[in-house]
Amino acid sequence: MLNALRTLAASTDLSARLSPPADKPLPPRIRPRQRASAESAKALWTQLRLNGNASPADEAAIADQQSLAHAEAYGRNIESFIGTVKVPVGVVGPLRLNGLNAHGDFYVPLATTEAALVASYGRGAEVTAQAGGITTAMIGEGVLRTPAFVFRDMLEAGMFINWIASSVDQLKASAEATTRHGKLITVEPFMDSDTVFLICRYTTGDAAGQNMVTVATEALCAYIAANTPVVPLRAFIEGNFSGDKKASYLGLHMGRGRKVTASIELPDDLIRKYLHVEPEAMLAYGRVAALGSTLSGQLGAQAHYANGLAAFYIATGQDAACVAESAVGFTRAERRENGIFFSVTMPNIVVGSVGGGTGLPSQAAALGIMGLKGEGKAAALAEVVGALCLCGEISIIAAIAAGHFTRAHAKLARMR
Repeated sequence: MLNALRTLAASTDLSARLSPPADKPLPPRIRPRQRASAESAKALWTQLRLNGNASPADEAAIADQQSLAHAEAYGRNIESFIGTVKVPVGVVGPLRLNGLNAHGDFYVPLATTEAALVASYGRGAEVTAQAGGITTAMIGEGVLRTPAFVFRDMLEAGMFINWIASSVDQLKASAEATTRHGKLITVEPFMDSDTVFLICRYTTGDAAGQNMVTVATEALCAYIAANTPVVPLRAFIEGNFSGDKKASYLGLHMGRGRKVTASIELPDDLIRKYLHVEPEAMLAYGRVAALGSTLSGQLGAQAHYANGLAAFYIATGQDAACVAESAVGFTRAERRENGIFFSVTMPNIVVGSVGGGTGLPSQAAALGIMGLKGEGKAAALAEVVGALCLCGEISIIAAIAAGHFTRAHAKLARMR
């Protein structure tokens, strides 16, 4: 940092460079446009060329003919639409699942710019399929929203909690009146002196449910404002307690989204044949990795859930920002009589088979490849995500334990 400042200081007047420009006018503002069309996109590109650095080649790459043809559909998910960014999509499989909801063989699309990622997850899918498939189960469900209320003192906060406890049925009715699919299943007060958070847990049908629970909680808060005998000084629809798009201890233990566990026992001979590593080396690395997770203060203990999650979320129209909370959980590797038992438990998988970006052309097609598009598919989709992450954990553990990790990345990425 200091070296960079010294270099800059040698070439320019730092005080002038770091001060606001005196008379430089702002270029025209991009005004948010909710309705999208080919014409509105072209108008924005004209503004970007005249007042920014955009070139005709940039426009051609982002505002291609197919993107403009679907402008209205894309406009439902974004403001100021100017086109689409193309991310390469690969596929792994068959991913064989023996799940409560996902049962069968799945080809899984992954969108990423990281070479070697699809190959790694594909290797995990191959060895687990050869072993008979991954056992999966969605064992919990509930999207959280946590409104916050500030009172004059802790006495008022306590009185408010007593009223909340006596009004749960009315709060539930107010929230559920906003949605056909969402259900408010619990309201749990959390008090910190003069401040009360309400941990509102919802089931959200087949949607990921982020917007659904926000609208429902707004109605719940409106009922509180109109009826509470203890009027708060301040009220906020979200108190930053729920773990929305953040890794948190609350999410780790209570879950935020769909909680999935996935496991398999890999025989030693299959590990040697398909992963090219000695089983005991994998266990040895697993012990070191668990220690590293503990010493570094990781929430949970896992190698790289975020890789598979991000690629899957982008491909299938999920909210990619939810990778922040979804990439929390525990990976285990234990010696069993005939092989090694591997498992992942992930409490915060935020996915849906309807709503959000799942209806966009490419994303709907990606869900269609798996046969998991539309209503009644969200639980199976979550189990696929858990199994996919297990495949990634097995593959990366094997690669590092065998000393192949750097070589694989050099071969598949850097040396291309």
